[in-house]
Amino acid sequence: MELNAENPSGYFKGRGAQVNPHNHFLKNDYVKEHVEGIDDWEEKDSKTTFIFGDAKSVVNKVDSPDVGMAYSLNPYQGCEHGCTYCYARNSHEYWGFSAGLEFERKIIVKKEAPQLFRKFLEKKGWNAGIISLSGNTDCYQPAERKFKLTRQLLQIALEYKQPIGMITKNSLVLRDLDILKEMAQEKLCMVYVSINSLNEDLRLKMEPRTATAAQRLKVVEQLSKAGIPVGVMVAPLIPGLSDHEVPAILKAIAERGATNAGYTVVRLNGAIGGIFKDWLEKNYPDRFDKVWHMIQSCHGGKVNDSRFGERMRGNGNIAQLISDTFKLHCRLNKLNLNPVELDSSKFRVPKAQLNLF
Repeated sequence: MELNAENPSGYFKGRGAQVNPHNHFLKNDYVKEHVEGIDDWEEKDSKTTFIFGDAKSVVNKVDSPDVGMAYSLNPYQGCEHGCTYCYARNSHEYWGFSAGLEFERKIIVKKEAPQLFRKFLEKKGWNAGIISLSGNTDCYQPAERKFKLTRQLLQIALEYKQPIGMITKNSLVLRDLDILKEMAQEKLCMVYVSINSLNEDLRLKMEPRTATAAQRLKVVEQLSKAGIPVGVMVAPLIPGLSDHEVPAILKAIAERGATNAGYTVVRLNGAIGGIFKDWLEKNYPDRFDKVWHMIQSCHGGKVNDSRFGERMRGNGNIAQLISDTFKLHCRLNKLNLNPVELDSSKFRVPKAQLNLF
């Protein structure tokens, strides 16, 4: 990336990724060999653009035993939040884009998501299993203010009495408090808020377009006061950057009414490894070696371990220390005492004809 008048520092503020790695699904690539002679090579800080996809379905079955969901529902692909570590970045390559800056700048909007959701719920034999909104990208990312797809999906879920799990790091979830309160009264929803650091300087660099940690704590408090079951995912923890914050985070969320908590250790699979490495070198050059080696120590000498049961928590001394610390402070703060159970028995297809035989 070359310095230019539009980006004199060479750093894209408000973006997590600072590079656009090659999409390995594409045969062709371009490189900068003689950049001084080609003005058009200069990288510009492009605005976010929205692309209207032509999805055939929006609910996907999840086979992984590590993520705690059976079905996911994603009205958007790509995410303007820009979290440098986001595992969903790799999925953007399936759409022909880069997992780097393009993941944050080119957002695919599934405008037909509400209709497809209804169609899915009316499938013969659907057992009303819990569907997770934001199984891949955040359903309350900035695009939701404009398109309101998540709100429509929640309205449909309430209409059908379909239980929903959610996870977000955006305070926009409070806009839908009216629907969520009604769903909670019938045990149809639980909301998880993602908080992996209380350090505002780190958040601005690592998750540039998300709500502040202070705002997210307010979200936890307001959801809890409204009677909505709320938990927190302390995820992903970055060894050497944020893992030491576990005690403070768990204390803060318990004081604000969270009842459950979970965590993951960062794993940098696919294109994410290069994106995160570039980000770490540019933002924390003095700590780069320490942090990178600590991440490797959690994954058998690599920055990613794809084995089920290992990939989300890691292994080794540092991973074990994180696990022990997390469990201890969950006990001290009385978290995870009672699992939240959603009710699938109320599911019904509205206006369905009665079976007379």
